[in-house]
Amino acid sequence: MTVLTLSPSTSKQPSTAFGYAGAVVTVLIWANWILATRHTAETQMGTIDLGLIRYGIPALVLSPVWLKTGLLPKGVPLKLLALMVCGAGALFFQLTTFAIHSIPAASAGILLGGSMPLAAALIGITLFRERPDTMRLLGLAGIVAGVAILLVRSLSGSDVSWIGFALLPAAAILWASYTHAFRRSGLSAIQSSALIAIWSFLIHLGLAAIFGTSLASIPLPEIGLQVVSQGFLSGLAATVAYGIAVQALGGSQAAAFTAITPVLATLGGGLLLGETIGAAEIVAAIVTGMGVALSTGVMSRKG
Repeated sequence: MTVLTLSPSTSKQPSTAFGYAGAVVTVLIWANWILATRHTAETQMGTIDLGLIRYGIPALVLSPVWLKTGLLPKGVPLKLLALMVCGAGALFFQLTTFAIHSIPAASAGILLGGSMPLAAALIGITLFRERPDTMRLLGLAGIVAGVAILLVRSLSGSDVSWIGFALLPAAAILWASYTHAFRRSGLSAIQSSALIAIWSFLIHLGLAAIFGTSLASIPLPEIGLQVVSQGFLSGLAATVAYGIAVQALGGSQAAAFTAITPVLATLGGGLLLGETIGAAEIVAAIVTGMGVALSTGVMSRKG
């Protein structure tokens, strides 16, 4: 049996251009996901209901994939599979959704999107001996500065509860763990997405059996909105796109793109929710964008 824990994915590597495209698609969908999830706080739809939709759709669409690989694929260590399911599946989703229901969308984007690249970089450096060059370190510093500006601006205008401060950075660590686990699993982006979807759907079925579900009483237009946003976009398209980005760019570089999420969430809050966009948001967008460009290696001579 092949052991894959210490080597990158053995599946065919996508090109760098596909990696950048996957990362951009991911953050665009995530910004929409934060806004759509925050919207459900005003409805009868609970976190278990959302989880059934988010993972049920991709589990169904990708059923030929997980039926072929099996629920426990040979050659993939159980600990890596568990990290992937927890880090990008049921546990991650429940933590983030509960937190997003408790705080404004812009604040959620700042706390989650800003924490992800830092967590991925720290895990890469401490556990896998990654050595980012000076430009990437400067990029991470730029991300920190941009997120700090947005966070200060958010705190000055609204109350952010301890729930967001505690749960969203924890969720970012989970996602970073998934990022590195997938990179070393030997699975393709589609195989990984299929396994995460089916396991997370089964977990949510168990939660629904214990705690119940409100899906039967939710209006069909609301369910339709979440089927598109949670199921097809976030659960299916974004998970596959992010997997492609990780394979092409590496875990830390792909995760760095998530720093764009707080900027998009803030802009989305202004355009869709009527929040004020001032000089602080504009400066944060520029600083964070530059940080992302540097931390992904775009401006490094080695690429």
